[in-house]
Amino acid sequence: MGFHTFDADRAAKLDDPARFRFVSREELLSHLGVAPDSVVADLGSGTGFFTDEVAPHVGTLYAVDVQEVMHDFYRQKGAPDTVEFVTADVASLPFDDGHLDAAFSTMTYHEFATDDALAELARAVRPGGTVVVVDWSTSGSGDDGPPLDERFGLGDAVSALESVGFTVSHAETRRETFVCVARR
Repeated sequence: MGFHTFDADRAAKLDDPARFRFVSREELLSHLGVAPDSVVADLGSGTGFFTDEVAPHVGTLYAVDVQEVMHDFYRQKGAPDTVEFVTADVASLPFDDGHLDAAFSTMTYHEFATDDALAELARAVRPGGTVVVVDWSTSGSGDDGPPLDERFGLGDAVSALESVGFTVSHAETRRETFVCVARR
């Protein structure tokens, strides 16, 4: 499986509007079910492509990325006022227990999906909070995204989230991706 980071030399690719074919803002916001005062984290925010789409709809959005250079790219293009930059691995989030109302990962789950990272996510998301994962699927063709051997299947993600106390409320395999919505 994966556990790599996206090549920062290819960061411009992360701002390609064609990425909306895998998940739209409307779908992401619908699955998150956030309120205007919600505290949310984008796990693996990169250059902020999906962060920008959610930020206007929440009180605080943490752009979490392990690579500071991705934050530098994001700062250069400008971030909404509700965005706060956090340089951290998902396995060591700098938030108090239950601090997050929601978290989402768009095409980055395969980069952090360890037992430690998922346990940390369960700690940081409040009871009743939501996690949305949209990621590349092992059942995909491999024409887009990382190689198939760096991906997870939907069942893998469901099992991993459930093993740390989340209840999956929606799970769907698509042509190249999967979506998994879980509540704590």
